[in-house]
Amino acid sequence: MTHRGGRRQDEGSRGEGRRDEVRRDEGARDEGRRDEVRQERRRLADDVSPDETPPDDALAAGWAALVETARRTVRDGLVVGTSGNVSVRVGELVLVTPTGVPCDRLGADDLLAVDLGGRRVRGTLAPTSELPLHLALHRHTPARAVVHTHAVHATAVSTLVAELPPVHYLAAVLGGPPRVARYARYGSPELARNVLAALAGRTGCLLANHGAVTYGDTLDQAYDRTAQLEWMCRVWLAAASVPGRAPALLTPDQLAEAADAYQDYGQDNGRDSGRPE
Repeated sequence: MTHRGGRRQDEGSRGEGRRDEVRRDEGARDEGRRDEVRQERRRLADDVSPDETPPDDALAAGWAALVETARRTVRDGLVVGTSGNVSVRVGELVLVTPTGVPCDRLGADDLLAVDLGGRRVRGTLAPTSELPLHLALHRHTPARAVVHTHAVHATAVSTLVAELPPVHYLAAVLGGPPRVARYARYGSPELARNVLAALAGRTGCLLANHGAVTYGDTLDQAYDRTAQLEWMCRVWLAAASVPGRAPALLTPDQLAEAADAYQDYGQDNGRDSGRPE
């Protein structure tokens, strides 16, 4: 009996020792993961190195183009007051419209730039309240430019459906029928996450009870996609409003055919020149 009790004690000690080793290993792995997260946060918060800072003339040109795009959204009725926002990537910096300032009052001296961690590195104005949304797209999609509006028809459609029905082949230009991102408060990280989910495989989406967002390689391309999305929303609303009739919708095969054809559309200069026809 004494020997068996001794063996049980030895086995229990060895078992506890193994559990301690497992706990230490798991703790080390958890601490390693935490270190990686801390290092990533420090990297995003670090100053932009001189090698990463775009030249002043590139920033000035980007800012001028951004301001003109923001003014265009107002002229074309996609934005009322200060409700929309625009951003463009220049090197490792993101130029973005400021919060609460009408775009017709913005000048060259108002240039505002943040790094990809959201730290302001140029300018004195506070960035748009939708900065988390813009940075999410610049970090996690191929976006070089982002346009966000509260266009009337896009906002209306966002309250009616989970996805814009494919009433026109332009849906293929955006990667497929635009989805509606789940509602979350404007400017919140949750909204940014919802938009990223809705943009999977797309270059534009609607934001539930809010508006629309598109991105592109250039400000012109991002803007064109915004205008196209608003137009498609208007077409669907008009067709769906006819009593006793339902809009005819395109099939996935028809959209795929349009997407293939679009690859050869436009001038051979890298420009997306708008609606294919």
